[in-house]
Amino acid sequence: MDIQSALMSAVQRAIAELYQQEIDVTLQPTKKEFEGLYTFVTFPLTKSLRQPPVQIGQAIGTWLTQNSPIVSGFNVVQGFLNLSITDTAWVDVLNDIAANPDFGTLPTKGESVMVEFSSPNTNKPLHLGHLRNNFLGDSVSRILKANGYDVVKTCIVNDRGVHICKSMLAYQRFGNGETPESAGMKGDHLIGKYYVLFDKAYKAQIEEMVSQGTPKEEAEKQAPLMKEVQQMLRLWEQGDPETVALWRKLNDWVYAGFDATYRSIGVSFDKTYYESNTYLLGKEIVEEGLEKGVFYRKADGSVWINLTEEGLDQKLVLRSDGTSVYMTQDLGTTDLKFQDFHNDRSIWVVGNEQDYHFNVLFAILRQLGRPYANELYHLSYGMVDLPTGKMKSREGTVVDADDLIQETTEAASTAADEAAKGKMDEFSESEKTALFQMLGLGALKYYLLKVDPQKRMQFNPAESVDLHGNTGPYIQYVHARIRSILRKAVDMGVSIEGSVSATQLGEIEQQLIFLLSQYPSRVMEAGKDLAPSYIAQYVYELAKAFNQFYDKLSILKETDSVKLQTRVVLSRTVGETIKQAMGLLGIDVPEKM
Repeated sequence: MDIQSALMSAVQRAIAELYQQEIDVTLQPTKKEFEGLYTFVTFPLTKSLRQPPVQIGQAIGTWLTQNSPIVSGFNVVQGFLNLSITDTAWVDVLNDIAANPDFGTLPTKGESVMVEFSSPNTNKPLHLGHLRNNFLGDSVSRILKANGYDVVKTCIVNDRGVHICKSMLAYQRFGNGETPESAGMKGDHLIGKYYVLFDKAYKAQIEEMVSQGTPKEEAEKQAPLMKEVQQMLRLWEQGDPETVALWRKLNDWVYAGFDATYRSIGVSFDKTYYESNTYLLGKEIVEEGLEKGVFYRKADGSVWINLTEEGLDQKLVLRSDGTSVYMTQDLGTTDLKFQDFHNDRSIWVVGNEQDYHFNVLFAILRQLGRPYANELYHLSYGMVDLPTGKMKSREGTVVDADDLIQETTEAASTAADEAAKGKMDEFSESEKTALFQMLGLGALKYYLLKVDPQKRMQFNPAESVDLHGNTGPYIQYVHARIRSILRKAVDMGVSIEGSVSATQLGEIEQQLIFLLSQYPSRVMEAGKDLAPSYIAQYVYELAKAFNQFYDKLSILKETDSVKLQTRVVLSRTVGETIKQAMGLLGIDVPEKM
């Protein structure tokens, strides 16, 4: 039963019968300081009905209490008609939700959406910024799927270029045959180490050249290490066997490291694209654009597009020596992805430092007349800082994803041990390990997802594991509490399944059922705005409301059998909805804590 829709229909009937007018009715939640659940605003009717708003509200409210089986009472505050709902209607809503295993999953739309996220470089391990990207991309994919879309998750790996050659050259110079096994390191960590070593050696060369009178800008270009990197890139592009063999070996180590991290955070992709396979694809598109007059060639042979009429500027799409730029590659890769999947929409989850790049990419594709060009979207998100400040990969000041997961897991285990006060003794060591990993990852994901994606944020590991605040572990604890109640109910012989009979409900029970009924609309809103933060806020509200319900009303000690059954079924339904909502964030919930 959809109370809001039923109530809107009832208000429409009241207006039609009382005033012989048909209007579209909208309702809003009643403000907390007033009694009621839904509010109908009567101000817009005063002109056509030629009556004061309070008089209109009184008339409609009286008609509803006399004629609608779902309205139990009303009050009018100026032009606001606040409506209360009958207990019978609430019980019907609870029964409908409890009996629907797909509650919160919307009907299939018959449309497909591609979500591209992660996009790591093979010169370093995933870090905190990558985690926000991965969690956003994964959660948006889950939310869109719950909204009835067919979802394809893709990743493009930046596995070639100057930055990759920096790690390769440093390994060639300083590696002495070191391997992940001999170093006792994951492959991505090992290669990241050499990326940092290159930067240190490169800066030392620059400083020496500057001390000898070379201008810094010139030193940065002429430093021997930079020259060697550029030569290595040329050898790679020419297919030099030794260079390509080194590239493959180091990249394979990195991929093994990436895969381990992806498994640990519960992220996967339907297809992975590699820049080494796609960076030349856009050249044919450049030729097409020249023929169509979309691009133009300058005297030096470089190819450009003029986007000033779209509020942008002139953009290079091919260098004078015929080599690609990032834009060239992205044009080709976007075409390739459409050819592979023919998605109705495509979404890129990329940090806001690339806002301009995507504005240009989409504008070019529109001018080229691509059939998919109007359904492209850049889900831009803000950077993540730590209390210590901004991260820099080249200087080795990034917060490694694996280390952060471990740190958060340890913090979660400490917080859980302190809160449990000895109750963790009933867990085996393997159960403790699994629980702490679930809590640590839940803390990390929830903290990064509860913030609006567009906002720059600061991550505080200690704050993320608080069992009493707006955190993942708090919500996970509420779910575990509910599962404990249900186990005890079964032991008492109380059915946790089936429907419940009509009974008198307290205000907190009504509010909890109302909040449950909002879940599908929250999922729909989160899908429309691509905002996991909406789901995070909702599930926190639900968990907090359940704790208030738990504190104010007896559940298993209730002597009225109908009320006992109602509260147990209500608890089960809240628990299942918490589990489903947290699942949309990619977060697992424990059976016990």
